[in-house]
Amino acid sequence: MTRLRACLGAAVAVTLAAAGTTALVATDAQGAPSAATALSNRWYAAAPYLMPTDNNPPDAGTIMDATGLKAFQLAFVLAPNGGGCTPTWGGTSPVSSDTAVQSVINTIRAKGGDVSVSIGGYGGTKLGQSCADPASTAAAYQQVITKYGLHAIDFDLEEPEYENTAAVHNEIGAAKILQQNNPGLYVSVTTAGTADGTGWFGKQMLLEAKSQGFTPNNFSIMPFDGGFNGAASQTGALTNFNSILQSTFGWDQATAYAHEGFSGMNGRSDTGEYFTQADFQTVLNYATSHNMDRFTFWSLNRDRPCSPVDNGGTTSGTCSSVAQNAWDFAKYSVQFAGVTPPTSTPTPTPTPTPGSCKSAWSATAVYTQGNEVSYGGHNWVAKWWTQNEVPGASQWGPWQDEGSC
Repeated sequence: MTRLRACLGAAVAVTLAAAGTTALVATDAQGAPSAATALSNRWYAAAPYLMPTDNNPPDAGTIMDATGLKAFQLAFVLAPNGGGCTPTWGGTSPVSSDTAVQSVINTIRAKGGDVSVSIGGYGGTKLGQSCADPASTAAAYQQVITKYGLHAIDFDLEEPEYENTAAVHNEIGAAKILQQNNPGLYVSVTTAGTADGTGWFGKQMLLEAKSQGFTPNNFSIMPFDGGFNGAASQTGALTNFNSILQSTFGWDQATAYAHEGFSGMNGRSDTGEYFTQADFQTVLNYATSHNMDRFTFWSLNRDRPCSPVDNGGTTSGTCSSVAQNAWDFAKYSVQFAGVTPPTSTPTPTPTPTPGSCKSAWSATAVYTQGNEVSYGGHNWVAKWWTQNEVPGASQWGPWQDEGSC
């Protein structure tokens, strides 16, 4: 994904439950079970990446308060640097003795949020490379799921692992086993993006998934670090990737989009590409209008302004290198999840003067972002593609109330 994603130093966690256990149950520092309430899949699909113990980690609670964000993608679980088939944070800190990451998770959950854990990333030794087969690889990941009571997990398959056929076989096989043994587990598979969608190794990974009969919630590509230039090049790659999903799995276009995800990089990429807030908005519009399953980015550690703005022409792990306010990019994830972020300085809302009513909402019509309708004496505006979803039926639904009419 990026060299900045390869390093993670952490001290970590609690006694492990037996490998292969299937319950989605966490244990606190004393070993007592502590239930974690699952969020909707839309939140796990919108969770931005956060390195919880490296790259000057921001306070998750602060981000939640400022943006309304509820879900975080914690990175990365790897094999031990010295070898072996047990999970660690960043190759150095065993999950079995973790307290640092558990503390971050506890903070997030105490505020009504939740986490997914990402395994892999750019560089380092992955468990799929170190474990003997899919079953032992799955057993290692099951320890992570059980310890933290996870409802979501991300397989970030990229260099050098995705060039290793045996390792990819182990990872995809493990993902399938975890999906079967943990009902309701949200599983994403993330890999490199190219202008054509994904490269040869990404296509081989998809064929491996097909051969094993494995379908995750989504296959996500990372359209950066590959000669990309703004949002148009990224949406072009997403369109091409959709065609690859169709041809590989025999899906129609809509089904392929429902299993497709975007994982971007905010600000300056490793190769000097720049992705601004406007680029994120364009890709977000594409993702929602095509009913894509995932919209995320690397990373929250970087979702802060640099000083100076261009950061000396280098890419930083702790700021974006573009002009921004703190957490600007996190707000796009919140939009994807269907929640309007709070303003930084709330002001009382005056009682609006009723305006004229828009055309009446129709259960059979298709609406896209920005379309306006009237229903129940109020005007409503669509936040994303929708059909047969009643305005006002859910506070997290596709319709924003514009007031009485």
